[in-house]
Amino acid sequence: MDAFEVLSGGTLSGAVCASGAKNSALKLLAASLLAEGCTTIRNVPAIADLDAMGRVLAHLGVDVGRDGDVVSCDVPAEIGCDTPASLVTRLRASIVVLGPLVSRCGHARVAQPGGCNLGNRGIDLHLWGLAQLGAEITLEDEAVVARAPQGGRLRGTELELPYASVGATENLLMAAVTATGTTRILNPAREPEIVDLAGMLSQMGARVAGAGSDEIVIDGVDALEPVDHTVVGDRIEAGTYAVAGALAGGEITVEGVEPAHLALVLDKLADAGAAVTLGDRSVTVAGAPLRAVDVVTLPFPGFPTDLQAAFLVLLSQAQGTSMLTENVFDGRFRVVDQLVAMGADVSVEAHHAIVRGPCRLEGARVAAPDLRAGAALVLAGLVADGPTVVTQAHHIERGYADLPGKLAALGAGVRRLGAVEAPPAPTGV
Repeated sequence: MDAFEVLSGGTLSGAVCASGAKNSALKLLAASLLAEGCTTIRNVPAIADLDAMGRVLAHLGVDVGRDGDVVSCDVPAEIGCDTPASLVTRLRASIVVLGPLVSRCGHARVAQPGGCNLGNRGIDLHLWGLAQLGAEITLEDEAVVARAPQGGRLRGTELELPYASVGATENLLMAAVTATGTTRILNPAREPEIVDLAGMLSQMGARVAGAGSDEIVIDGVDALEPVDHTVVGDRIEAGTYAVAGALAGGEITVEGVEPAHLALVLDKLADAGAAVTLGDRSVTVAGAPLRAVDVVTLPFPGFPTDLQAAFLVLLSQAQGTSMLTENVFDGRFRVVDQLVAMGADVSVEAHHAIVRGPCRLEGARVAAPDLRAGAALVLAGLVADGPTVVTQAHHIERGYADLPGKLAALGAGVRRLGAVEAPPAPTGV
């Protein structure tokens, strides 16, 4: 397995620039399928998930090129409509090509997606919404097939989502932009990445209003045009470095992010004792003695589930008892076993994690169970006694561009290793 070695000791300081948002760039690449011609997307992070999405687009006939953080997608007049399992088994976001393909081609066959195992993350809501727009949905053993009604265009309608699913909102938004009539999505996801997607679609000629609010209205158009668009900064990557600043006792400035996208995270860091300063497109976090706080994850603008694992590490170093409640994904606490193996005092009761601190963490060989948990284990290694080896680093590299290099530039002892032994299975919580 590939792994990261993390050495403890010393404070971190300096400036680091957040990459473009992984969860936005993936969907923007999918949206390029909606228009013939060359769409240019800037500030695209160099991560494994984006490489995988590029391969999906290439399979569909798109000429995909990269020059630094700029990705070009030259979309032909005729594109494929079938994505095989071999391309998408480790990329959950691959399901978002379903909406654009049905919109552009009138039909699509998309293999069931992969990605991190975070519990119940079904795509039923995606399929329900497409069916409401007039698509005929067929489920095969390993794929989903969707066909637009006779005539090849979906029909605008009112879609009230029972919960604010990010993926379903994105898929239905992209499907509806060329549907006949008007589509209203009620209770959509409000994440900044949704707003970024809606912004690019509007640049392409779509008529979209209300992204970021409790209702998105889409008036269908006949066709879209290619554009040049810049990805919003990655609030989750930025939040990870902000937590590192609070943990490591120095002062870290994270650039390239909109502070409002991290408002609740920064409030919780301040409540925990860190000094937080907001800039125009930056945040600065300075470490201080930490104190216990309670955290509840919720869809945006609530506390992001993607930073829950990092906060488990932070709270393990805080004075007192904290409760972290997970309300989004039921598989997010799989990192707890690994943290306990390092000496953290964490117990799980249903969807609550009770964290007692401060704990003395010991360096250990641990395994990243998913993307965000892997980054959290790297943070734990920064404050542990002795070296920590985080295996299954491919999970981390799905969402963080050069995490070892960026942390090393701040003074951390982090490097990437080659093949190492898998760690022993940790004991239960």
